[in-house]
Amino acid sequence: MVSIRDIARMATVSPASVSRILNNDPTFSINDNTRQRVIEIANRMHYSKEASKKGPRYNHDSMSIGLILRHNLETELQDPYFHEIRRGIEKEAAKWRIRVIKAFGMRDPEKDWDQLSQFGAVVMVGEMTQPAIDKIMAQNKNLILVDSYAKHDGVDVIRTDFAEKTADILTKLYDFGHRRIAFVGGESSIVRPDGSVVRDENEIRAMSYRNWMKLHDLPAQTKIGQWTPESGMQLTRQILAGDTRPTAIVVASDPMAMGVYKAINNAGLRIPDDISVVSFDDVEMNQYLVPALSSVRMEAEEMGRTAVKVARDRMIEPHKMVLHLVCGSQLMLRESVKKEI
Repeated sequence: MVSIRDIARMATVSPASVSRILNNDPTFSINDNTRQRVIEIANRMHYSKEASKKGPRYNHDSMSIGLILRHNLETELQDPYFHEIRRGIEKEAAKWRIRVIKAFGMRDPEKDWDQLSQFGAVVMVGEMTQPAIDKIMAQNKNLILVDSYAKHDGVDVIRTDFAEKTADILTKLYDFGHRRIAFVGGESSIVRPDGSVVRDENEIRAMSYRNWMKLHDLPAQTKIGQWTPESGMQLTRQILAGDTRPTAIVVASDPMAMGVYKAINNAGLRIPDDISVVSFDDVEMNQYLVPALSSVRMEAEEMGRTAVKVARDRMIEPHKMVLHLVCGSQLMLRESVKKEI
């Protein structure tokens, strides 16, 4: 339920001004554009004096966001990227006094789809299949997808530039003289409405790697597993056991890169003298790796904040133009990469 304070924050005026405008105070002098903006926001947010008095008995909360997550709190702690996105969502929502309520987890076998109609907007972090998207949209048109790379028409999407950044990394390594470049990554997972998962090896960074290597007529060496240090270590062991040792490895995430480091060290090889390593996430743990890990920094918390800003706009304004926002990242080159020439 929207309050006078909520409208005031949206309209960037004082609560007292909102109150006097909505009560048609004839003695109150204010710019006509500001008056009109306040009235329009109040109408779009379904504000009424009766609703604000009766409060809890009104179920529809137009100033709330329903959150759909791929991780629970336990598994999220193992993936700093998704943890930062959720933290950004919560911080930005608190700034605008917007309630954030977890509607359900993607992998929950039982989901209350009908409740989604009660929120002002829905933010989903991760990938679900088109039938799942359709079920959400049937209940709430104000859907914002975060970290989604599949094609979904008519839906706002906020994603990373990791496909482009993977190509940038490979170009940089190529310029440094590397020609034998391997890739270690995790599976792409898309969740069905019943909570089951569709997995494949066509994760966005892996696809970009294969395309770039093919374009440059270089042999691709791709290993795909789980998004864990253990998997990173096992996959790197397989690479090192092959006939052709790479001079560089691109890793899809920092947790996997920890396993890559261990496998290289266990094989009696040195980073970067024998193998250069570049990763994604640039999490705090990188400072404890020796040598310091080169990694792609994405402001994941800012992605979460942006999702709330888009949701807020959708709650205020009618849905007009679909937005596809690509968030830029930055390659932080450190001691784990060396030139071969």
